[in-house]
Amino acid sequence: MSGVDVKVETTDDAVRVILVGDVDLGNVDRVATDIHSAITNQVTAATVDLSDVGYLDSAGLRVLFELAVRLPTLQITLVLVAPPGSPARRVVDMSGLSGVATVVP
Repeated sequence: MSGVDVKVETTDDAVRVILVGDVDLGNVDRVATDIHSAITNQVTAATVDLSDVGYLDSAGLRVLFELAVRLPTLQITLVLVAPPGSPARRVVDMSGLSGVATVVP
């Protein structure tokens, strides 16, 4: 089980959450808490950057699926950054998450 760092960059009306490392059952609760804390009702756009995620398990996917469902209700757009060929992009594409969230390289 490896760790993950969660970095947050905020502008006036947008937030970018950058995950670095492995997202798995051992750290997903902290990752979810950090992401939910970063996306306040003052933002209109949220980006979750998975470019530096080496491993993303089903628990991590669940957090991302929940965001994809919840944020539009709050009128917050969600973009996932996952470069083609990256470990996170393969999981996102195989899971069908790319069908419910905007995924960009």
